[in-house]
Amino acid sequence: MKNKIDFKFLFEIYITFLKLGSVSFGGGYAIISLMENEIVERKKWIEKDKIIDVFSVAQSLPGAIALNASAFVGYSIAGIPGAIAALLGNLTPSVVIMATLSIVFTRFSENKYVKSAFSGIRPVIVGLITYAAYKIGKTAIKDIYCVFIALLAFILAIVFHISVIGIIIGGVVVGLILYLIKWKLNIGKVEKVIKVDKLNIETTVEKEGER
Repeated sequence: MKNKIDFKFLFEIYITFLKLGSVSFGGGYAIISLMENEIVERKKWIEKDKIIDVFSVAQSLPGAIALNASAFVGYSIAGIPGAIAALLGNLTPSVVIMATLSIVFTRFSENKYVKSAFSGIRPVIVGLITYAAYKIGKTAIKDIYCVFIALLAFILAIVFHISVIGIIIGGVVVGLILYLIKWKLNIGKVEKVIKVDKLNIETTVEKEGER
């Protein structure tokens, strides 16, 4: 029996991403903190750890991070219909605004009030991106290894201008290597514990035999 599509819930997803798309000025990175606040903290549709993974994958794929993240989140909570609803919701404000601006912007681009408005929006975007990095960092950076990886990625991007894809792939490789190292260390600890327990058992058996 096929599952019925919950159109009410899909409409809620659409409206949620419509609101996010309406206020996410400044590109995809600006929507990160807004999406986390709305999807994780208010709606509680996705756990905080998972939303970080969503942003990581969305960044590494071709296309706008906002649209990629919207599709991933929508799919996670309601499958393919949810992904479509989230994408349409996120796209609607951009399409309407750009269609309107394409008609009137050339007339008002030199207007001092318009210039003043945009000069105020740009610093706000920087603040939103910084806030998003801070909130994600609190969850993603769990130990000294994570701090080292984050600093290394920052240096590679700022100083050496390494591409984002290259840095993400490098992070995946480093993460796998650290996992294998920790796994081997844990195996070594377990083997030591087993040897100690075995020695204790043999000692106990010998003492019982002597009695």
